[in-house]
Amino acid sequence: MSTLYWFRNDLRLEDNPALQEALESGNDLVPVFVFDERWWQNDSWGFQKTGAFRTQFLLESVADLQRQLKAIGSNLLIRKGHTTAVFQELIEAYDCNAIFAQKEHTSEEITLEEEVAGLLPAGALHLVEGFTLSNLSKLPFAISELPDQFTQFRKAVEKQGEWRPLAEKVLSIPSADIPESTMPVMADFNQRRPGLDLRAALEFKGGSSEARKRLDHYFWDTKRLGVYKKTRNGLIGADYSSKFSPWLANGSISARAIVKEIHKYEEEHGANESTYWLIFELLWRDYFRLVSMKYGNAVFQEKGIKHEEKQWSKDLSLFGTWLEGKTNDAFVNANMRELTKTGWMSNRGRQNVASYLVHDLNIDWRMGAAAFEHFLLDYDPCSNYGNWMYVAGVGNDPRPNRKFNTNRQADMYDPKGAYQQLWNNEMLEFDL
Repeated sequence: MSTLYWFRNDLRLEDNPALQEALESGNDLVPVFVFDERWWQNDSWGFQKTGAFRTQFLLESVADLQRQLKAIGSNLLIRKGHTTAVFQELIEAYDCNAIFAQKEHTSEEITLEEEVAGLLPAGALHLVEGFTLSNLSKLPFAISELPDQFTQFRKAVEKQGEWRPLAEKVLSIPSADIPESTMPVMADFNQRRPGLDLRAALEFKGGSSEARKRLDHYFWDTKRLGVYKKTRNGLIGADYSSKFSPWLANGSISARAIVKEIHKYEEEHGANESTYWLIFELLWRDYFRLVSMKYGNAVFQEKGIKHEEKQWSKDLSLFGTWLEGKTNDAFVNANMRELTKTGWMSNRGRQNVASYLVHDLNIDWRMGAAAFEHFLLDYDPCSNYGNWMYVAGVGNDPRPNRKFNTNRQADMYDPKGAYQQLWNNEMLEFDL
């Protein structure tokens, strides 16, 4: 008999608690990744859920995972289709008595877990927490009692909580006979590989190997971690921020592994407000995950978790000016053009364009969230919808209307207009 390991948003061998538990089952292990066809369907706003930037990044990440599995004597079974149908076939083919996977926390993913569980005897789908930095079993409160303000959460966790234990890196896997799989290509998703815009902050490449390269570069080669808090609101270039989020989103690296490396850096170079601040930002990621666990589908609904009644416009023409970077605001336009041409935008930019859409244009915040889901390399449902609710005043922001003055923001963060000039001028993309 065999155990199937279902890789999801944990595309790594280092610090993978679910994979570690699967190995402890004692059976031959069949690692599986499914490109679920529903990820490329259109949502209710007309956006294809997964755009070309994230598709390419995912393909690279899965290919890297497959290479690493082969290097330790295993392989990765790659399938494209409906996850439930794929597992129904594999359970029979491999005489499977158990499936292990990392636990997810939003409705589409939970529904899929329930579908897969229905294919097995009760208790044979083992879902293991591995996404967060915090140890969810050691939180100083029940999920239902999660504070509705981040600061209260952070202080409680820093004082009374614990980090999740770091799982050992997997060095070998007792595997069943796994045939070679054909990796999908962009055309399989009715997409083409996006061109490289020479203005891009970074040429992001998927995979845990690339995540490690980025970490080594940011921490050790350049030691930019030591000035992170001072530079994190930058707009141009590769190293004003860590840019770990695309790899964190699909699990090519874990928050826990990053914190381990931060502590190593602090031992060698000393702790300061910047080394702390990167952990602070990772806790925001935890917090929005817990908000989704507490409130469920409310995070995707118009009234948000506050059940706030607002009259939003759904004017597609006005929304289009924002999406295409053709508003009356040059700073907003520059940020939106960077996003749609590269799949990336700074955190400062995200706050400004979101505020402009909901507070200046009065457009339904969920339309902006859907656009981000399509374009962003680092899309994560909890962080994406948590941040959009926050800006729209229907989420965890204690202030009722957090409107950004985008002109003042441009003066503060782009005083010479270099960023606006860079992105508001046309430049050719180069096909790769």
